[in-house]
Amino acid sequence: MKTLVPILGDQLSPTMASLRGQNPADTVVLMVEVAEETTYVRHHKQKLAYILSAMRHHADALHDAGWTVDYTALDAPDNAGSFTGELARAIQRHDPDRIAVTEAGEWRVRAMIDGWETIFGIPVDIHPDDRFVATHAEFDAWAENRRELTMEFFYRDMRRKTGLLMESDKPNAKPVGGRWNFDKDNRKPAKADLLMPRPLAFAPDAITRDVIAMIAERFPDHPGSLDGFDWAVTAADAERQADMFFRHALPQFGDYEDAMLTGERHLWHSILSPYINSGLLDPIDLCRRAEAEYHAGRAPLNSVEGYVRQIIGWREYMRGIYWREGPDYVDRNHLDHRRPLPAWYWTGETEMHCLRESIGQTLATAHAHHIQRLMVTGNFALLIGADPKAVHLWYLEVYVDAYEWVELPNTLGMSQFGDGGLVGSKPYVSSGAYIDRMSDYCRHCRYDVKQRVGPDACPFNALYWDFLARHRETLGRNPRLAMPYRTWDKQPADAQAATRDQAAAFLDTLDASGPPY
Repeated sequence: MKTLVPILGDQLSPTMASLRGQNPADTVVLMVEVAEETTYVRHHKQKLAYILSAMRHHADALHDAGWTVDYTALDAPDNAGSFTGELARAIQRHDPDRIAVTEAGEWRVRAMIDGWETIFGIPVDIHPDDRFVATHAEFDAWAENRRELTMEFFYRDMRRKTGLLMESDKPNAKPVGGRWNFDKDNRKPAKADLLMPRPLAFAPDAITRDVIAMIAERFPDHPGSLDGFDWAVTAADAERQADMFFRHALPQFGDYEDAMLTGERHLWHSILSPYINSGLLDPIDLCRRAEAEYHAGRAPLNSVEGYVRQIIGWREYMRGIYWREGPDYVDRNHLDHRRPLPAWYWTGETEMHCLRESIGQTLATAHAHHIQRLMVTGNFALLIGADPKAVHLWYLEVYVDAYEWVELPNTLGMSQFGDGGLVGSKPYVSSGAYIDRMSDYCRHCRYDVKQRVGPDACPFNALYWDFLARHRETLGRNPRLAMPYRTWDKQPADAQAATRDQAAAFLDTLDASGPPY
């Protein structure tokens, strides 16, 4: 019985469920660079280069391991332009008895796969993606009858299920260190004179150079630069990057997890998320390696717990929310925000240093760490009332690790409060004071972070109070916002008016903005 196994671009693992148990002698692996996948949003050039190069390298690795691989490149003259179209051509070539595929990570791809059996008239076996700790059914069972879907409690269940950082494997076991969460220990601002590790940089090989040249020719109007592309594109090099992180960055990752510094793109972050999300690295293996560093005395508990929480906490939780809430989640807009993003989100050309740094880094590397995303670019977008779907599309475009299942709940839910508090219990907004506390950005800015009104006042300050004022009817009863609302109420009426006038004047400068397409 001949089996055709389609491998999607985020399934670049040799142990995918659809491959396990197959006999290479009567199995054909189908891999396709799909034109519609490259253009459904204007993906950052480096994101496209990473994914396509990683796919080509993975195809070579599968071939070397004994699999027959049918591969269609994006620039092949007969590329059908869609995965289903290429699957039809592959069925004609190989006449398989069945198709075996691992479940899709996104709604639109699931809909495509669900239609294959009807279209082609042969059985389609859809395997669960067991690279995740929680199945869809497990997450739904956890969420059922809960008034609030608090990530922290889901995370604790994932700790119990995996045994990670637990004192024993007994059902009533306690967490190592007596606490589930060490986040309060992970909020130190960094200083420029600290000795920071440098992640490995990988020079493009011939395959990657060919991909880069193709991307430059076919997608000149997509955001970002291809200059300096140095992402790992093989599992072996991704493992080397992971080793670098565990040896040199993990010990201080926790302390400086939320810090930002001018000119420092990575600090102590792992930059492993692209490799995890595409399949080059196994997320649970990384968690166990981090745990081993703690038990060996080479990394403190606050760093290791913080790293593990990012993977089996937030990452798994976001996947659960994405699939539970359905394909219409993307259209939620709890605060009725309609403003387009400023055009400089695609250029970085703004006088606000924090945004110039974060966006400039994003355009240069297709990466920024989570605080730059949440508390700089996301915070600003929420304060100005940007359309959450537009913000989601920008994040999906520009970040190399952005796949809709993980990016959408993070952006629309956590960052933009578009779901009304399903993911986050309050909007993640702040004045310039937070950015000043966690970075050196304000010291390099032409605006004064200490001022709320006036020509030199930091725009974040007036925008923050204006956001609270204009959304009081919706947010005023939120207990986590009680203190800022009390502070606002204590201000004289003329000070409140001046603040809101300052915000309105700044917002007026953005009215003609929008994406450059």
